[in-house]
Amino acid sequence: MKKQLLALPFVIFLAILLIFFYLLIIERNPSSVPSALLGKKIPYFEAESLIKKKNFNSYQEFKNEIILVNFFASWCKPCKDEHIFLKNFKNKRNLRIIGINYKDDPKKVVEWLKNMGNPYSNIAIDHNGKIAIDWGVYGIPETFIVNSEGIIKFRHVGPINKKVYEEISLLTEKIINE
Repeated sequence: MKKQLLALPFVIFLAILLIFFYLLIIERNPSSVPSALLGKKIPYFEAESLIKKKNFNSYQEFKNEIILVNFFASWCKPCKDEHIFLKNFKNKRNLRIIGINYKDDPKKVVEWLKNMGNPYSNIAIDHNGKIAIDWGVYGIPETFIVNSEGIIKFRHVGPINKKVYEEISLLTEKIINE
C-alpha cells in the first residue's frame, strides 16, 4: 500500500510531463485569435474618409467584390513592415483594399502614404477606436477578408508576412471560385 502511494506522485508527474511535451509539439498558431464575426456580416459604420471627399459608409463600400480590410496606423512599426505585401495584393493580385486608420493623425497618414505608396482604394478614419472595437480588433495591424456579400471570411492578427500573404492569396482564389 505504501509503495502504491509513493508511485502516485510519480504517475501524476509523468502525466503532466507528457501533456507538456504534447503541447510543445502540436502545430499551434499563437497569433490565431478566434473571432465572433467570422461567417457574419460586417459591422455597419460611418466614418470620415481620408481619401474621398464624402463620408465612408461600410454598406456602400463592401459590396459586390472581395475586399481585404486592413486596420493600420502610421505610428505602427509592424504596419510599416507589412505594407509591401498590401501593395502586392493591390498590384499583383488586383485585390481591393480598404484601410481603417486607427487612432492616428490624418496629416501623418497622408505623408506616410506618400512615402510608402498607397495600396488602399479608400481609408476610413477611426479617431476613437470604435470601429476597431466593433470589428473585435485586439491590436493593429489586423487584416480581414470580406466576400462579395459582405461576410467576413478570414481574420489575421498581426503583420502580414510572406506565409500569410500566400495563405490570403489562396483563400481569395477559393472565395472567387465559390
